[in-house]
Amino acid sequence: MARFDVADAEWALIEEYLPVAATGPLPRRVRDQFNGVLWRFRVGTGWRDVPERYGPWSTVYSRFSAWAKAGVFQDLMDALIAEAAARGRVGLELVSVDSTVVRAHHESSGLAVAGEDPGRP
Repeated sequence: MARFDVADAEWALIEEYLPVAATGPLPRRVRDQFNGVLWRFRVGTGWRDVPERYGPWSTVYSRFSAWAKAGVFQDLMDALIAEAAARGRVGLELVSVDSTVVRAHHESSGLAVAGEDPGRP
């Protein structure tokens, strides 16, 4: 197990939310693929750079894509928040709100507005 891979206790909470077909990969491979998805987003690299220990990059990507389309990550997040709440471990320190808004006046882009002289300083 690599340094940032999901620990056994964490996997026990996550595993049931990751669907696989009856003929799908063994649970160990699913865990490796999940860790590969996490690695890719933590590092911020391309899919082709996912280490081979997580399986072929194309398989990790395919698994991520299928899970994303099926809403698995939202279901997993909802379940983990509910589990934390049941354990009395939910607090405002878990909430992250980013309300950053960047606005620029139309003149900052050089856009000429009707009735204005574009050559005006």
